[in-house]
Amino acid sequence: MIIPWKELPTETLDSVIEGFVLREGTDYGEQERTLEQKVEDVRRQLKSGDVVLVWSELHETLNIMPRGQFRAGEEEIERPDY
Repeated sequence: MIIPWKELPTETLDSVIEGFVLREGTDYGEQERTLEQKVEDVRRQLKSGDVVLVWSELHETLNIMPRGQFRAGEEEIERPDY
């Protein structure tokens, strides 16, 4: 289930994004980025609709994933109008 990120309190959203960034451990090559920069990158992706917040009822977890990886049933999810 997609969770509307705009409905989360700012502190909660920040914690979710920080947790995601710390778990991912993405290699940025020669130019290392700060946690704040990585968090802002993910926030930008949420705003653009490239990634979504997803609640897994099975695992009872909240995660961030690319929109293309998430499908609700058989329906394609449309990009939000931001």
